[in-house]
Amino acid sequence: MVLLRGLQTGLDAIYPARCLTCGAVVDGDFGLCGTCWRDTAFIGGTVCDGCGIPLPGADTGDAAQCDSCITNPPPWKRGRAAMLYRDTGRKLVLALKHGDRQEIAYPAGLWLGTAVKDLLTPNTLIAPVPLHWQRMIKRRYNQSALLAQALSKRVDRPMCPDLLQRFRRTRSLDGLGRGERIAMVDGAIRVHPRRRHRLIGRPVLLVDDVMTSGATLAACTRACLEAGSGAVCVVTLARVGKDT
Repeated sequence: MVLLRGLQTGLDAIYPARCLTCGAVVDGDFGLCGTCWRDTAFIGGTVCDGCGIPLPGADTGDAAQCDSCITNPPPWKRGRAAMLYRDTGRKLVLALKHGDRQEIAYPAGLWLGTAVKDLLTPNTLIAPVPLHWQRMIKRRYNQSALLAQALSKRVDRPMCPDLLQRFRRTRSLDGLGRGERIAMVDGAIRVHPRRRHRLIGRPVLLVDDVMTSGATLAACTRACLEAGSGAVCVVTLARVGKDT
């Protein structure tokens, strides 16, 4: 043990832990420096019970909803997000999604676990939003599956990586309006026929990297409900704010 501790100390001196976003030296692995932590808009306090966006006013413990969720109620029961998609939050999502920074999923599991602590039941099944197989080959991994796996370990709930399938490839939803996004993913996602037995009558927690309009999560939710699942909740690492 003494030898191992000495070896670790030597490695830490040669390869010190670095901030996940800016690369500054930090105290431990998978952490953020003080500046990047300050610039990360973690979500807390009063939030919309439907999509997780922050709401003004003190948290009274009662379920509240934003105007968007009141006007267009999502098909899922409850939704949460760990941070807003801006500043450090945006950098983290983009690095995980497009920069092959898979190590970001490890601390994200803790942040997601904090966000969903009031959504979990003893038999909640965690599942990621799926990628089409052609996009998976190009990217080599599904960032949502990495987040779902990290969350599963943090909260000690089972995770089914291929519960859902995106059997029809769709173009990127970037730059599309809400209606266009909904039309683009309509009918593109289904429950894997060999995994359907895992969700029958069971609550499901869907995990994705970022929520904009919620169109993809809505398509996933409808697929679960049509296959016979229990209540569906959703969580994302980041949520696009109204001013973004």
